[in-house]
Amino acid sequence: MQAAPPELPPRVRHRFASLQALIGDTPLVELDCRVEGVRVRVFAKHEVVNLTGSIKDRMALGILAEAWSSGAVHEGTLIAEATSGNTGIAFAALGRALAHPVRIYMPDWMSRERVLLIQSLGAEVVPVSAAEGGFLGSIALADAYAREHPGRVFLPHQFANQANVRAHARGTGPELLAQLRRAGVEPQAFVAGVGTGGTVMGVGQYLRSEVHGLRVHPLEPADSPTLRTGQKAGHHRIQGISDEFVPPIVDLAQLDEIVDVRDGDAILAAQRIARELGLGVGISSGANLLGALEIGRALGPEAVVATVFPDSNKKYLSTDLLRDEPVRPGDLAPRVVFEAVRVHPRLGPSWRPASAEALSPRG
Repeated sequence: MQAAPPELPPRVRHRFASLQALIGDTPLVELDCRVEGVRVRVFAKHEVVNLTGSIKDRMALGILAEAWSSGAVHEGTLIAEATSGNTGIAFAALGRALAHPVRIYMPDWMSRERVLLIQSLGAEVVPVSAAEGGFLGSIALADAYAREHPGRVFLPHQFANQANVRAHARGTGPELLAQLRRAGVEPQAFVAGVGTGGTVMGVGQYLRSEVHGLRVHPLEPADSPTLRTGQKAGHHRIQGISDEFVPPIVDLAQLDEIVDVRDGDAILAAQRIARELGLGVGISSGANLLGALEIGRALGPEAVVATVFPDSNKKYLSTDLLRDEPVRPGDLAPRVVFEAVRVHPRLGPSWRPASAEALSPRG
């Protein structure tokens, strides 16, 4: 007979409710674009407005809610995670809000802003050099720390944890489709860069269950084609995606063709989104826009393609995003014409996805 889940302390339940009010239900930005005469409508969830300014808040909340519900986490448990930045910031904020110590292992070439943000939230950052294994080394060190402190450490294991996928299948996906349908459109495709793969797998899973024939495309840097090769290949500047290996939660057999975007082109696109539309987004947002446009052009005129703008430009102020980026032959960003921008508002506190389980922990 299976043991019942533990009863959660009222303080913990109340804190989860407060955190849930600060995460998700984000606006939807519609970009009416034209590329060499072809019109594509791109709809992007504006994840900048989440608690710590990125889409990773959704995953961190979902993983912690499930961990508390199962008894894998209790008061005082230390959270240790390997991350390229946004996930570390999310676990630092949510972990500290729930009174957990937080220890983040991160490759030492990530932007300085990310390190400072994690530290400002009261978490410890352990930098990991390329000689120590980079991203894979970060994961190994986090695992070793947990083995050294049995029963005291929780490892979210974002790259392998199906709670990551469920957070997007239950939250991001239903929100996106509800907003699209309220705007009177049906998506033909969804495109998203692959960091952990939780977004493309979870949102794609939900959208395909609701929209017949929808295509789901994972995106990676053309400069470092990890999904295509199965391992680290080359170097790129799109922080947060293509982290040296194919994440275990990514099932390429369930997805459509991989989309490749050059990092310089992604930087140019993110710069244009900020300077011409007033939306300060990160480099991966520029990549997602270009990927959506590539797929939209292939689908034909008036295509409707959905994606996400995962985070803001504030975490990249010391990177090439704030420097002059040369235009190279074949770059798509300079050829995009923004004809109109519309923002579709949040769904509101009364909206709950009808097909989704509660994202709050039981207790």
